[in-house]
Amino acid sequence: MPLEQVYLFFVLAAALALFVLNRWRYDVVALLTLLALSLPGIVARDQVFAGFGHPAVVTVAAILVVSQGLANSGVVDAISRLLAGVGSNVSLQVSALCVVVAVCSAFMNNVGALALLMPVAVRMAATHGVPASRLLMPLAFGSLLGGMTTLIGTPPNIIIGAFRADTAQEPFGMFDFSAVGLGMAVLGITFISLVGWRLIPQRRSPAATSVFEIEDYTTELLVPEASPFDGKTLEEVAGRLEADFVVAVIVREGRRKVAPNRSAKIRAGDHLVVESDPGDLQKVLEETGFELAGQHVPGIDEMKSPDIGLFEAVVIPRSRIHGRTAAEVKLRAVHGLNLLGVARQGQRVHQPLRQIRFSGGDVLLVQGPRQEVGESLATLGLLPLAERQLDLRQQRRLALAVGIFGVALVALVTRVLPADQAFAAGAVAMVLARVVTLRQAYQAIDWPVVVLLGAMLPVGGALQSTGGAQLIANALGSVAQVVPLPVALAGVLILAMFLSDVMNNAATAVIMAPIALGVAVALGASPDPFLMAVAVGASCAFLTPIGHQSNTLVMGPGGYHFGDYWRMGLPLELLIVVAGVPLILWAWPP
Repeated sequence: MPLEQVYLFFVLAAALALFVLNRWRYDVVALLTLLALSLPGIVARDQVFAGFGHPAVVTVAAILVVSQGLANSGVVDAISRLLAGVGSNVSLQVSALCVVVAVCSAFMNNVGALALLMPVAVRMAATHGVPASRLLMPLAFGSLLGGMTTLIGTPPNIIIGAFRADTAQEPFGMFDFSAVGLGMAVLGITFISLVGWRLIPQRRSPAATSVFEIEDYTTELLVPEASPFDGKTLEEVAGRLEADFVVAVIVREGRRKVAPNRSAKIRAGDHLVVESDPGDLQKVLEETGFELAGQHVPGIDEMKSPDIGLFEAVVIPRSRIHGRTAAEVKLRAVHGLNLLGVARQGQRVHQPLRQIRFSGGDVLLVQGPRQEVGESLATLGLLPLAERQLDLRQQRRLALAVGIFGVALVALVTRVLPADQAFAAGAVAMVLARVVTLRQAYQAIDWPVVVLLGAMLPVGGALQSTGGAQLIANALGSVAQVVPLPVALAGVLILAMFLSDVMNNAATAVIMAPIALGVAVALGASPDPFLMAVAVGASCAFLTPIGHQSNTLVMGPGGYHFGDYWRMGLPLELLIVVAGVPLILWAWPP
């Protein structure tokens, strides 16, 4: 084995280990992998960053912007309201949610479709007394199943389509994935609706404010006469104390000031509704001299007003607050939000709020102005767990957004424009038509995924140019030659599924595409069924919460544990292997 192949495999093995350990984010791992291969020249120096201009990267970024436009227009919100009359039957609820999210995921980013339908699922669960854990994981899996039905539904399909074009063939078209993907989606949703949801453990979910048991952490304090803090601002009080607490309400002469700002002054005789854990509350009492104000326990309703509300929001995995504390992101000072509680995997986090570092899937209970909270949550990368109401301007944008998307889709299907140009034009049109602001357009782009793709595409090219992919393919081919071709195809599908469960699905597609091509060459078969197997496998990250952002996003609101996913995901993956192989061979004969 040539030395450069040894080095290549060593770097790829190290990258896979880092992907699995998840200590560093996947885009950082991808860049390190790319740079490690560029040092000895395995990736040519003038081609190191060529991947960032690849059509697949441009298409993914453009689709995200177009998806944001569709979200802003309210098209998914309008569709989701049709689910209100589904009823109390859990199978019907799961089926309706999965069908809607799958249809939406076929034409927009699947994480975006999930984000828009999560509040619907949470509201449905609360209305009918169903644990949210019964509905949210099926919703996430439905978004993955829907994404595999079209070229633009998920990044792996875009990558596989572009890879086919790089092998001197016609690129896969918009609906070339539909014969296989649609069959898998119908089969998968049927299984989830009838059997799968029953396999999910019923978890206590923070999808209702009561899980925070806010009454256990709120206390009414009295500022006594001659208090040294009389006339001091809340910022000055906080600066002189070591305890962690939030003043949610100031009651003065019978009038409530809800969510007072940091410059608000307290006066002797004020009643302060303070949110704090018992340990810090004792410190507050000792350090301030404030007094307990009797037996009354402030509740949720007392922390609201016509202008101020309580809101639950989920930390999106790629959120700007991921890995940071409330103080570091200036949650109160800049964004005007009081953090009242954090729940993780269905349980409140019992540590001082200022010390909690947010993770993807955490559910936050925040207090803030009703008119501004939507923009603040979007800026921070938080998904509100409440249904949005369509305003008149949003309704007017619906036809415009759908029209722009339709034109881009027609341009792609008729091959007037390739996918990257068609949807780049659509993204620009969304901005020019003010369906999406320029700021929203840049925020909509999942930059870690863009960096991942831009970095991994040259790595995939190096795997092919050095003969590494062919070496692996020959090894797999030698085994495949003694088994029937369907078994070899199943092996490629299972390997892609395994990698997708432990690393990003786009990276899985980049690595597996040249290997699948090599296996097809070794067997003297058409590469198309093997590429399709990679596309399907890369989209089937059903065993872990880390395989796909959709899985991570529902982990907190559903109260799921890491090991809950395989309970429904493993039989679903087995079903897809058993049914997928003959379906692929039927749609794409070898």
